[in-house]
Amino acid sequence: QVQLVESGGGLVQAGGSLRLSCAASGRTFTMAWFRQAPGKEREFVGGISWTGSTTNYADFVKGRFTISRENGKNTRYLQMNSLKPEDTAVYFCAARSGLELRFEQSQYDYWGQGTQVTVSS
Repeated sequence: QVQLVESGGGLVQAGGSLRLSCAASGRTFTMAWFRQAPGKEREFVGGISWTGSTTNYADFVKGRFTISRENGKNTRYLQMNSLKPEDTAVYFCAARSGLELRFEQSQYDYWGQGTQVTVSS
């Protein structure tokens, strides 16, 4: 059984930065970040393949967010820079056993508990 634990959320001013971490126990392959703002549906933020050679991001975070992995650890990071109030949401990491990076929530087998990110204006 795979467990995902996120950390690193918090309150930050617009223009600031945060780094989220997602530590996975068990074997995982592709991992991704999603977010859900109040009253909105959960949406794909970005993902990274098992090898780390492929990343993909939603248009609204391109150039501001970066996903990376730490060699030797089953941990992924979401570095968020130039944060905007509209980035306020609960951020979830997700993992799937397949090797292909996918955008759809339904393709992910395991989910973390979520971490709140609040960006003040």
